[in-house]
Amino acid sequence: MIGESKHIRNVVLLGHSGSGKTSLLECMLYEAGVTNRIGSVEAGNTVSDFTNIERERGNSIFTALTHLKWKDSKINIIDTPGLNDFIGEVLPSLRVADTAIMVINAQNGVEVGTELLWEHVQKNKTPLIFIINQVDHEKADYEKTLEQLKTRFGNKVAPIQFPNASGPGFTKIIDALRMTTYAFSDQGGKPTKEPIADEHIQRAQEWHNALVEIAAENDETLMEKFFEEGSLTEEELAEGLKKALIQQEFFPVFITSAAKNMGTGRVLGFINDIAPSPLEAPPVPLTNGDTLTIDPNGPTVLFIYKTMSEPQVGMVSYFKVYSGKVTVGDELINPANRTVERINQLFVTVGKTRTNVNHLFAGDLGVTVKLKDSHTNDTLCDKNLSIQIAPIEFPEPIIREAIVPPGKNEMEKLMKVLSQMAEEDPTLIIEQNPALKQVLLHGQGQLHLDIIRYRVDKLYGLKLEFTRPRIMYMETVTATAQDSYRHKKQTGGAGQFAEVHMRIEPYYDNMPDPEGLTVRNVEIDDLPWGGKLGYYWCIVGGAIDSKFSNAIKKGIMQKMEEGPLTGSRCRDLRISIYDGKMHPVDSNDMAFMIAASMVFKKVFQQAKPQLLEPIYDVEILCPDEYLGDIMSDLQTRRAMILGIESAGIYQKVKARVPLAEMYRYATALKSMSQGRAKFTRKFHDYAPVPPDIQARLVEEYQQAVES
Repeated sequence: MIGESKHIRNVVLLGHSGSGKTSLLECMLYEAGVTNRIGSVEAGNTVSDFTNIERERGNSIFTALTHLKWKDSKINIIDTPGLNDFIGEVLPSLRVADTAIMVINAQNGVEVGTELLWEHVQKNKTPLIFIINQVDHEKADYEKTLEQLKTRFGNKVAPIQFPNASGPGFTKIIDALRMTTYAFSDQGGKPTKEPIADEHIQRAQEWHNALVEIAAENDETLMEKFFEEGSLTEEELAEGLKKALIQQEFFPVFITSAAKNMGTGRVLGFINDIAPSPLEAPPVPLTNGDTLTIDPNGPTVLFIYKTMSEPQVGMVSYFKVYSGKVTVGDELINPANRTVERINQLFVTVGKTRTNVNHLFAGDLGVTVKLKDSHTNDTLCDKNLSIQIAPIEFPEPIIREAIVPPGKNEMEKLMKVLSQMAEEDPTLIIEQNPALKQVLLHGQGQLHLDIIRYRVDKLYGLKLEFTRPRIMYMETVTATAQDSYRHKKQTGGAGQFAEVHMRIEPYYDNMPDPEGLTVRNVEIDDLPWGGKLGYYWCIVGGAIDSKFSNAIKKGIMQKMEEGPLTGSRCRDLRISIYDGKMHPVDSNDMAFMIAASMVFKKVFQQAKPQLLEPIYDVEILCPDEYLGDIMSDLQTRRAMILGIESAGIYQKVKARVPLAEMYRYATALKSMSQGRAKFTRKFHDYAPVPPDIQARLVEEYQQAVES
């Protein structure tokens, strides 16, 4: 089985939208004889963009798994979307790949999508190959693009090829590793080999020598031989470059024209010869802190990296085998929920075309269907094991929309459909927020949520409409106040009586006891919605029996869930109950709950109440020419600019921005930068709302209550 695993290559195609990943894959499949024609995105007949919505839009939205045979290797290739809205499709593919190919558009060079993907590649420590594509385009600039790669990603970027010319004159690839020239006809296709022309030989030799040095530097034995003999054999060179690639000490750069199928075969040859097999990949982390190494002879372990629901099929699960082999008929356990799953069918795929296989070996990628209770990020393993591979980490959402509630029956159907989509796509988060009285959808961008809306409509015939989400404000106080309230009710028979004296102060950790009061009991609670409540029982002499303490606290908590200012939740308060009265007959829990609620509302208003709003840390990556517009726009959003720093050829802006000012910011940023800027956001903390805005929000709330 080791023989099977060592011939597997798992490759993921990455790149900014429009770089040509899907077209490059078409050429690879054609070169390997998997297809008999090269499809095009424009014609809507590519292997990987096979869904209706992808063909309508003309770009990838979902990842697509394909495979081909090249020389000794089975090469699994995952084509991924280039838009950051669909990063939830990209990260799982990057997790299970052993090599990444970053496709660069020779017209545009390093783009913001390249920058963001680079960060994920580095985090995963995945060996990376750059391909400068579209070198034949009239606006292509190979030299500028190569310089950008070196500037942004450092001296580990090592070009292997250069063209005879950029633009329509591109007909030859000079290969410094093989020290040969690949010559193409004007229409592209299969090249012929030629000696390197005199005008290019010096550059090619310099680059070749640099590659030999890279190979030698990463292997002590090769280093000694290089110093002794001054050269390495082709096999030794391949061995040294493989080690450098695995250790991310070497990022080779190839060139192609996917439109004319120029250079694709050479890339496949490099993947076969030098890209690592799964056996050479680093161990995968487990949830218990241990790691798991690819082991063909071990017990069966597989990891589900993607799930999708298909009409007439049900749930389709994409997985990687990390240990042993999986065979049709196997019964495996999901340690997360102790469910036993039977593998009734196994497939390898080329886009939407699935081929049945009986088994798959460690390191391979495959597909199964109709698992009962296993989804993305789940591990399946032999029944005598209980290990879980660490889950893929997905980024925080950057956009949210509230759902316009349809009728009751339609809402139930809609929530069922959305829940299913969220199982497929972990970056789609559904939040039923009782405090806001809204159902919210959180996603990675406006397009992400628009595609969800499209699928809900086209696949299930349900209408999904969005409206502006409310803001989760909080209420607190900035001063100390105290007062009392007497609740007295007599309606014949037993009545209700309770009197509560309360002091409210701002809470902070390790604060001294309340001045002038004798503390009998202290409860410090972490509130479910954030912040703290300090509840101090300071009754002396039995004015209120301690048995009513819980009822008083309950009354306070009820009012804190819908605060006096705007109906928002309250936080960071110290409440001291220091006096009161009770009646031997008419006092009961309900009476004290009502009295506590009323006095809380009364005292809270006297303690200089403050409305708090959620603040987010925002990072924006943008080209320099759009920096001024973006900064000006941030000022209108009440942003606090934390700093600006260079990130290669881009600028990274760090700011703190109120969530109230971030509605549809993704769309605004796209418009300001012509789609060339991206941003991420993460919750930071709550901060005071400016007085004028607080006054407006309080007035709006009061009007809504009175109407």
